[in-house]
Amino acid sequence: MSLLTGGVIAAIFGLISLIFWFNDFLVILRGALPIFLFLGGALAVYVGFDEIQDKIREERQRQDEDLEKAKEEIESAKAEALRYREELDKLKDEKKQN
Repeated sequence: MSLLTGGVIAAIFGLISLIFWFNDFLVILRGALPIFLFLGGALAVYVGFDEIQDKIREERQRQDEDLEKAKEEIESAKAEALRYREELDKLKDEKKQN
């Protein structure tokens, strides 16, 4: 309850102070606005750059996974081709023996 009362009193004093010192408030606001814009822009650039790096990293990881999958398929195809070659050689040997 005391926190609520203190908050109400602070809000009332803040409103009264803003009314009496409105011109000073505008001077502070005019001085702080360029700083806020600069810091906000710098933060946006940093976040955007970080997002681009994340996308590049994800794309590289996806390409590595695709490459690994392709290598596995190639190895499987080589093993199958070798198995077919061995079977063909066996059939040729059987035909020569007959």
